[in-house]
Amino acid sequence: MLSNKNRLSKKDEIARVFKSGRSFYSDGLGIRVVKNNLELSRFCFIVSSKVSKKAVDRNRIKRQLRNIILLKLAKIKPGFDFLVLVLPTILGQKSGEIDRDITAILNKLGLILNKK
Repeated sequence: MLSNKNRLSKKDEIARVFKSGRSFYSDGLGIRVVKNNLELSRFCFIVSSKVSKKAVDRNRIKRQLRNIILLKLAKIKPGFDFLVLVLPTILGQKSGEIDRDITAILNKLGLILNKK
């Protein structure tokens, strides 16, 4: 489970990322990112009812995304706020495909640390 310190939950902080963040999209999701002045990165996952009318599906997608981010958290550069926006096409994707999409977007943004 992603800890509370790594979650972006206040409305004004989320609005700041929406307003001034850079966005990058893949097949099933988009990521908006903006720099924060903290020593850690924070994440917010937005799955609207346009993705699925069933709360069970929306919550499953959020759990998958939180788990993927948790596993990658050590490799993600600190000091950024992320909004992960889910698109309806994610319903047909498996966890491995979602993981690849997130990795590709983070690499495109240059936010993956290259630890050897």
